[in-house]
Amino acid sequence: MYLSPLQLSSNSQILMSGDVVVNESAAIAPGVILQADPGSRISIAAGACIGMGTILHAREGDLDIGAGAILGAGVLVVGAGTIGENACIGAATTLINPSIDKLQILPAGSLIGDTSRQVPAEVTAEAEAPPEPEPEPPPVSTPAVDRPIDEPTAAAPTQPQTPPETSPQPLQDTASDQPQPADTPTILYGQAHINRLLGTLFPHRQAFNRSEENGQTLSGGSG
Repeated sequence: MYLSPLQLSSNSQILMSGDVVVNESAAIAPGVILQADPGSRISIAAGACIGMGTILHAREGDLDIGAGAILGAGVLVVGAGTIGENACIGAATTLINPSIDKLQILPAGSLIGDTSRQVPAEVTAEAEAPPEPEPEPPPVSTPAVDRPIDEPTAAAPTQPQTPPETSPQPLQDTASDQPQPADTPTILYGQAHINRLLGTLFPHRQAFNRSEENGQTLSGGSG
C-alpha cells in the first residue's frame, strides 16, 4: 500500500470539541483534532503520545486512549472503543470502533473495523469448505437383445463324395514313337572334302584303300 508523505501542518493549535479529557503528561502534537459528539467522551491517559494531524472522533460512546499509547501521524480514529496501554499505532492508520489490546502493534496504513468490507460468514464458509466430489456417472449398460433360439436339427447323413469318372485314355506307345538310332541314317556334312584333303596329305592311303577294295572283290569272286 502506497502512503503519501505527510505534510507539515501550518496549524500549531489543537482543536478540542465536546467532552474531551487530556492528562497533563500526555503529549499532543500540533494539528490534532479531538472531537466528541453529544453523549460521547474522549479520554487520553498519562504518557500517551498523539502524533501530528491525528483525528479522534468519539461517537455513540466513549473513546479511551490508554497510558503510554502511541498514535502515529495522520491516524484517524472514529467511533467508540479502547486503545490499550503502550499500544503502538502506525502512521496513516484508520480505526473504526477500535478494540486494541495493550502492547499491540499495528503497521502503518492499516484499516481496522471496517464492517462494510467484511465478507458474509456464509460466503467464507462456502469458500473454505472443500468442494464435493462429483458423482460418477452410472455405467452405461447395453440392453439385452432377445435372439430366437435355433432348434437343433438332426444332422443329415453325409455321403462320401465319389470322384468324377474319367474316360481312360489309350496308352501311347512311347517306344514306337521314339526314333531308333538304327533307323536314322547318319549324315556327315563335308565328308567328300575331308576325303580329298586326306588323299592330298596321305597319297599312300589311297593305294591302301584300293588294295582293300580289290581284296574284298577277290574274296567275293572266289566264293
